[in-house]
Amino acid sequence: MVDVEDLLVTQRLILRKWEESDAENLYRYARDPEVGPIAGWPPHQSVEESRDVIRNVLNGAEAYAICLKTDNKAIGAIELRLNGHTDMTDRDDECELGYWVGKPFWGRGIMPEAAREILRHAFEDLGMQKVWCGYYDGNTKSRRVQEKCGFRYQWTTHDLDVPLLNEKRTGHVNLLTKEQWTAERTAGGKCRENSDQEMIGIHRQRLSAEEYIDFLKTTDLGSQYPKERFHQRIGTLVSTVPISLVARNEEGVIVGVLFAITDFAYWMFVTDLGVAREWEGRGIGTALMKKAHETAGGEKDIAVYLVANSNAVPFYEKLGMEKTDEVMTYNHIDWTGFTVT
Repeated sequence: MVDVEDLLVTQRLILRKWEESDAENLYRYARDPEVGPIAGWPPHQSVEESRDVIRNVLNGAEAYAICLKTDNKAIGAIELRLNGHTDMTDRDDECELGYWVGKPFWGRGIMPEAAREILRHAFEDLGMQKVWCGYYDGNTKSRRVQEKCGFRYQWTTHDLDVPLLNEKRTGHVNLLTKEQWTAERTAGGKCRENSDQEMIGIHRQRLSAEEYIDFLKTTDLGSQYPKERFHQRIGTLVSTVPISLVARNEEGVIVGVLFAITDFAYWMFVTDLGVAREWEGRGIGTALMKKAHETAGGEKDIAVYLVANSNAVPFYEKLGMEKTDEVMTYNHIDWTGFTVT
C-alpha cells in the first residue's frame, strides 16, 4: 500500500509511488511506439520488462505514477530527478523534471495538470530553487507542457547522444525558477493553483469521415447511431453539412464538434453536437451552439435532432429548449444569459 504522505493530489489525478502491481498498466501504455521513442527510450517489450523498469528506473525518491482518481491505475509517469540522478545540475536545491503519459490520454490537459502539482511540490515542499526540463527536437507536446507551466528557454544542443536508442538528436533545455513560479502564481499566470482550463478555439472546418469517427470514440455519441447506417451517414454528413464547427484545445486535439443545416429562412437544425467526455462541463457545447447560431445569422429558431444523442436532453433543457418526440426546439434563443467557462 502507498503511504498517504507519498500522494500528490489534483482535481482529476493522484500522483503516487510506483508498485510492482502497476506493471501491466505500465506495459499497456509504454509499449506504444509513439510514446517512448520521442522521449528517448524504446517501447517496452513485455510486462516483465515493465516490472523491471518499476524496480530499477521508476524507483527514484520523487518518481510518481500518474493515476486518474476514478480508478487509481497508472497511465503515465512523472519525476523530479534530484542531484546525482541528472546531468542538468549538481546542486541539491535544483532538479530536473521528466514526464510522459499514455497516448489515450493525450490532449486532455492531464500532463500540464500533473506537472503543475509536482512543480508546487518541488518549490513548496522540497525547497527547490530551480527546476530544469528538456525535450528533443520534434516533441511538440512536451514543449507545449513546459510552455504552459512557465518554463523559459535556455539553450539548444546538437548531436546529443540518446544512448537508449543508439542515436543522436537535437535537444532543447528550459528552466523555471522559484521566483518565476511564485510570480506567475501571484499574478494568476499559467501555473496558478487548480488551473486546468485550457484555451479552446472554435473554427469552421470540414472534417474527414475518419477524423469524425475517431472523435466519436471519445464521446457518448457514436454508440447511439443505428449501426446499419452509421458509416454511410457519417460520410454524407461531413461532406455536405453547411455548418461544420470544430473545437480544439491548445494542443490541436478535437474536443467538440457541431454539425448543422439551415433552411436559410426560419430554422437552424443541429444534426450533431458532441463534446469529448474529459471536456464535458466546461461550456464547450454552449460555445459551439452560440457560434453555430451566429454563423446561421443569429435570428433563426433552433431545432436539434436527438437520434444520435438522446443523452444530451438535460444540456438542451438548460438552454431553455423543449423536447418534442426526437426533436428539441427553441424559438429566438437569447445568448446573453449564457457564459462560456
